[in-house]
Amino acid sequence: MTDQIHPFTLSIPEDRLADLRERLRLTRWPDRETVDDTGQGPRLEKIQALSRYWGSDYDWRRCEDLLNGFGQFRTVVDGVDVHFLHVRSPEPDAFPLLMTHGWPGSVLEFRKVVGPLTDPAAHGGDPRTAFHLVIPTMPGFGFSGKPTGPGWTLARTADAWIELMDRLGYDRWGAQGGDLGAGVTDEIGRKAPPGCVGLHLNFAMFFPTPRERAEATPDEQAMLDSADYFWDNLSGYAKEQSTRPQTIGYSLADSPVGQAAWIYAMFQDTCGTPGDAEASFTHDELLDDIMLYWLPNTGASSARTYWEMARARAAGPPAGPIALPTAFTMAPREHVRKSRRWVERRYSDVVRFTEPDVGGHFLALEQPDLFTAEVRAAFAALR
Repeated sequence: MTDQIHPFTLSIPEDRLADLRERLRLTRWPDRETVDDTGQGPRLEKIQALSRYWGSDYDWRRCEDLLNGFGQFRTVVDGVDVHFLHVRSPEPDAFPLLMTHGWPGSVLEFRKVVGPLTDPAAHGGDPRTAFHLVIPTMPGFGFSGKPTGPGWTLARTADAWIELMDRLGYDRWGAQGGDLGAGVTDEIGRKAPPGCVGLHLNFAMFFPTPRERAEATPDEQAMLDSADYFWDNLSGYAKEQSTRPQTIGYSLADSPVGQAAWIYAMFQDTCGTPGDAEASFTHDELLDDIMLYWLPNTGASSARTYWEMARARAAGPPAGPIALPTAFTMAPREHVRKSRRWVERRYSDVVRFTEPDVGGHFLALEQPDLFTAEVRAAFAALR
């Protein structure tokens, strides 16, 4: 039966790892950038250092063991083989929570919060705040299947996730997301399936209206200036993937350094230490994520999600506000931030809105303690 759930054990053949090391050894490097900052993209010396570590000291088997240790599964939903982590809490009354990653993230965005969220007692927390976690891989990403035709919008992914939670037997659950995962979580909120009782978002997908821009407070104007800088200077990846995902896909499929630099740029530009990825992430954390694109060859298929989003956006804005209870965490180093009053015009039941002092776009990976506390607080009255 296609609705069966199967355990999945990751075991990459050694010859594929050897192929990677050989490709790294044969890299043809571009000239050094002509500026002394990241204004032209990731600096040559940074990518060369990452690649040297990748080809010599990086241990994929450690990451493989980590993923296998969480508990991996696969099931076919809407014709696509969905890979997901399913980490059940030892607490019998734990609350089921669906968490969705974005691009260029992966299920490993949540690696540091799985333990504290599922087993708070073992991490100095209250066992009554425990969660069962379902962390699926987006279609076309990681070890999920790749759509073979157009139409896999964020709304369609939301339908797949709703089916997945039903298939797992969860009749009351919450949803969390950032980046593209926030878009999927939004769509779940719009669909308001009977089992979903609330949302937590650490990103807001909407654009302020011309009127909101004209009437912005000083704080909101600072948010607009930050977002404008991002879209004008740091979003080349989004333009390329929204219009020509297949074009960049050839480079991403053939060159591990090309794939690494494409992903590294986003970590570098949007982390809590902008321009300095290594101050927020270790080489292992960066490469573990990059490997979830390189090994399954999902550079092009993940990029097509942006192509799908662009076409869905062209069809017009969504109708009406999201009515499910929703909590927001808006990190200070997130370039594309939103104010509470903008949010409340699009979500009719904002149960929590916080603006912490630290953190960037990849909040769960950068600030796991903060992220854990925010998720617990978001669902405290809903579980």
